[in-house]
Amino acid sequence: MRSSLLRSVKTLARPTTARAYSVDSVPNRKVAVLGAAGGIGQPLALLMKLNPLVSKLALYDINNTPGVAADVSHINTRSEVTGYMGDDQLGQALEGSDVVIIPAGVPRKPGMTRDDLFNINAGIVKSLCTAISKYCPHAIINMISNPVNSTVPIAAEVFKKAGTYDEKKLFGVTTLDVVRAKTFYAGKGNVNVAEEWECNYYNALSRLIG
Repeated sequence: MRSSLLRSVKTLARPTTARAYSVDSVPNRKVAVLGAAGGIGQPLALLMKLNPLVSKLALYDINNTPGVAADVSHINTRSEVTGYMGDDQLGQALEGSDVVIIPAGVPRKPGMTRDDLFNINAGIVKSLCTAISKYCPHAIINMISNPVNSTVPIAAEVFKKAGTYDEKKLFGVTTLDVVRAKTFYAGKGNVNVAEEWECNYYNALSRLIG
């Protein structure tokens, strides 16, 4: 019994060879959020601040960005947060960015058609992508601005015209729609969305349809 206990103590005292996660080993990455003061941009900025892979976080919008940046910067993670506001600071926000996330634009409101939404957000996306092609042409672009199936092609055409288009670096982000759909379906079908949702998806859907 005593010898067994001593062996256990020696095992615990032995130096471990397991690899521990170290921020020092993570390369520097700058992420720019365009539309950071909006309803999607603010929680997105929070998520990026919590991400240990981000070393610099640039938050841009046409207004209210300094306040958002100040609040987000108080979170005790390694990334440095800077707020940028207005057209004259867009270049500074984008310069040197490795990843650009674009939730900028207006949300679809009651009575607004997809054409109405497109007419507003298309111009916003075009101007932002023009700046991206100039200040960070090699960045990975994540498009959230709706309608995504229209704003992504607009971005592609802007990049093609500028000679910076890379099909492997332009993405349409539909995660928010997927998350909402899962939650709504789970609620209607009395399915626990947090546990094995994918396995119960068709059962929930069949209950709704049946």
